[in-house]
Amino acid sequence: MPELNELEGVLLIDKPSGMTSHDVVDRLRRVLRMKRIGHAGTLDPMATGLLIMLVGKATKLSQFLMSLDKEYEGTITLGTTTTTHDAEGEVVTSRPVPELTEAQVKQVMATFIGDQYQTPPMFSAKKQDGVPLYKLARKGKEVEREPRFIRISSFELTRFAPPSFDVRLRCSKGTYVRTIAHDLGEKIGCGAHLSALRRTATDRFNISQAVPLAELETMDLQAIRQRLLSAYEAAPGHVL
Repeated sequence: MPELNELEGVLLIDKPSGMTSHDVVDRLRRVLRMKRIGHAGTLDPMATGLLIMLVGKATKLSQFLMSLDKEYEGTITLGTTTTTHDAEGEVVTSRPVPELTEAQVKQVMATFIGDQYQTPPMFSAKKQDGVPLYKLARKGKEVEREPRFIRISSFELTRFAPPSFDVRLRCSKGTYVRTIAHDLGEKIGCGAHLSALRRTATDRFNISQAVPLAELETMDLQAIRQRLLSAYEAAPGHVL
């Protein structure tokens, strides 16, 4: 029977909240007893959902899979801004939330659809002169960040219950959904932060295909092998 370290392919994992993407890599390395494991697209610790894990020689697919569009479901809470633009940060401002209709919120959301430039938040892994921005932010420093090109192809309101509401959006790689929440709050005039986030899809890969990390850790080798997608199955069509 093949040894664990002969595994090769793509695993779709449902990441729990409270873990970094690298934490998931470390957990899989222990389960599979092999080092050559990576992922194709980071999720913040607060976020849950689809994480594409690359096992063995399939790590070569990273650059192709990371460039795919992502879909998210999240909750935006009005009235409070934070240092990180999400619920994990410290409160920066608290402002009263104005009377809003669903139509008014949808109108503001519509302004985010399309091609645009987004400035990465200070609390992010993006590096400035080789130093991750979050390390500078923790020291109370703020530096100029180069805006990056992003595309929001859809932005829907799925639940309206002020001061919070649920959204679904599809966006290009490198998009900070928490910054969209922050910027939306500024446009409304009361501030906002992202209070929940779940990645539901990456291109044609859907969260319904993923296995929860805790469940995977209880599976035997044969069950894990059945969950693996081959590199050929997982590769985008233009790569083949």
